[in-house]
Amino acid sequence: MFPPIFAIAASSSDVTSLLGANPVRFYLFGEATQQTAKPYAVWQIVTGHPGNTLSCRPDHDYITTQVDAYGTSASSARNVARALRDAFEESGECYITAWRGESKEASTNLFRVGFDVEWIIDRA
Repeated sequence: MFPPIFAIAASSSDVTSLLGANPVRFYLFGEATQQTAKPYAVWQIVTGHPGNTLSCRPDHDYITTQVDAYGTSASSARNVARALRDAFEESGECYITAWRGESKEASTNLFRVGFDVEWIIDRA
């Protein structure tokens, strides 16, 4: 039910070269503050459902996570988004399913790049 999204991001040297290693600035929603060093990224589960069957309990869950990369420039946010995309795709554990666009937040002046990651999580 909960994807290994942080573990995959934290194991990528490309991600940690941009987001640091201790801590890795890849936060669960609501955990990054205005004082967080830039760039950083956040993630959250936005939807999901069990892999229901008529014959037995589900043995897996489908989970969609939203990832947003933030930076003080468009190139900074884009570089983080690329590194995270590559880490997730190379893991073989998930798929990128949507690009959620780019924006500049008026309240923080930070650039944002967003995308969705789909997971099939086996129930153990």
